[in-house]
Amino acid sequence: MELRQLYTFQTVATTLNFSRAAEALNYVPSNVTMQIKALEEELDVRLFDRLGKQLVLTTAGKRFLTHVQEILNKLEEARSVLHDDEILSGTLTISANEVVCAYRLPDVFKLFRSRHPGVRLIFRSVPNQQLKQTLFEGTTDVAFILDEPIQSTGLATEPLTEETFRFFAAPDHPLAKQHVLQLEDFQREVFLINEKGCPYRTMFDGIFKKGDIDRISSLEFQSAEAIKQCAISGIGIAFLPEIVTKVEIERGELVALPWRISDLDVYTQMSWHKDKWLSPIILAFIEAAREVWKIEENNSSK
Repeated sequence: MELRQLYTFQTVATTLNFSRAAEALNYVPSNVTMQIKALEEELDVRLFDRLGKQLVLTTAGKRFLTHVQEILNKLEEARSVLHDDEILSGTLTISANEVVCAYRLPDVFKLFRSRHPGVRLIFRSVPNQQLKQTLFEGTTDVAFILDEPIQSTGLATEPLTEETFRFFAAPDHPLAKQHVLQLEDFQREVFLINEKGCPYRTMFDGIFKKGDIDRISSLEFQSAEAIKQCAISGIGIAFLPEIVTKVEIERGELVALPWRISDLDVYTQMSWHKDKWLSPIILAFIEAAREVWKIEENNSSK
């Protein structure tokens, strides 16, 4: 068993795509396939299932990944002791949902890459409700989670910014013409929301359950961008974080309805496994994220 095979396995397990793994490792795809096949033959076990075009870890693959992560973390720790003053190099895996990736992380990635161009940065777009699991499985180094304050004995979590959720609609929507709204005004309206299982979908359901409002209908989406575009088209009322609609509000394509959603306590939070060794690479990325959020916080307070 070769060390490069372990790195290749880790990268494939993280990306779940041979082509993306090959690009990240600067290999040709056939080389990646060959290494994984050789590893499976040596271990006499299948590490991945190929389900059509989708690649998934087998149960054995998940167990093996846990040990591989520990081995590579220890190796990285040993290297850092010997090369404290040298340029950082290695691989860092970041996960977040669509909203955080598109509207919160680009400046973080830009700052980190400008400082540490030798680090191979892998980003995984993961549904919000699955992000914690990627940390426990070891497939993610740092995750950004949009949720209520996380209470977990297994995770270290740092709130970065509070996110405000509002109802948004096209400017010609009947409710957009009113100056004051009551919860009862939303009866019989169509809402554009995330699928069940998403944390802020649960918050949405709680709003109307608490107000005993049951005569509403909804269309469910996996994508915040799809929700936004459908709201612009006049299909219904979108339930989204303010950060998502900033440009459309400025263009006059959407308006925030005059009703404040109370009792929502939602933050973008940076999280990692509390038992994970924080390598110089991970620490550098965490510090870059803190710096970017501090700059944004200062700009917003001006």
